[in-house]
Amino acid sequence: MIKAAPDLLEIASALLPGVRLDDAFVAADGNIHDVLLIPGIAAVRVSKRPLGAASMPRRVEALRRLASAELPFQVPEPLTPVTTFGDRAAVAVSWLDGVALPEGVGDPSQVAEVLEAVRSVPLGDSLTEALDGRALGPSWSAIIAEEIIPRLPARWWSEGLRRLDAALALEPVPDALVHGDLSGSNVHWSADGRLLGILDWDMAMPGDPAIDAALMAWHGWDNVRRAVTGATYRRARTWDALFGVGHLVATMNGRPMTSPDGFVAAVVPWLEDNA
Repeated sequence: MIKAAPDLLEIASALLPGVRLDDAFVAADGNIHDVLLIPGIAAVRVSKRPLGAASMPRRVEALRRLASAELPFQVPEPLTPVTTFGDRAAVAVSWLDGVALPEGVGDPSQVAEVLEAVRSVPLGDSLTEALDGRALGPSWSAIIAEEIIPRLPARWWSEGLRRLDAALALEPVPDALVHGDLSGSNVHWSADGRLLGILDWDMAMPGDPAIDAALMAWHGWDNVRRAVTGATYRRARTWDALFGVGHLVATMNGRPMTSPDGFVAAVVPWLEDNA
């Protein structure tokens, strides 16, 4: 467990007056938020940067709309308004029980259950509006072509463009709800293997459901292959081949690429390991 810094505890106390924080601890480091976990009670999400603070109200509204959609799984429900603390924004959301499966653990039926549960959520105009930031910034392909590939080591330029062209050549499919970070600790299961809840919807967007299929390779690509159609599997591998789908989704949500050098520093080891 990571001990909470005093500023996080102060923010949590302000949002949830009277709640004991003796057992609170910080979740594993995230790119967008610091997350203080108060077991059995709440999670307090605090933006790290101005961009995260600016986008939090829209993301919290998306959570509200998801929570009211009668889903076959739980999502964190906002317990407080989004509140600013200097240049940071924070919100407390409900606690979700259950545990995540370790990397490589799981079976095709569990992969299929999660993918179907997310893909089947009706987008509707209001949820699409809350999730869809694609019109707010440059297209993901422009970010890749103009800001990322030119910064790669020269030996990856032509191969990067080839993989980008392969992704762009995928036949368009209707938008579905894409979680965008559907792996690891974000999917919670009961002790008897029932899907309980899905958290951390910061990367959620309308898009190709094969993106989430690629993210579920956390449980092994063979499990994904056996859980989805052949066409979805091929699309998932194509999305993942570009830079690793976990990196790629960071270019797809309409946010500007604030640190292209940092992005490249993260993807080059992935490219080398998966060459």
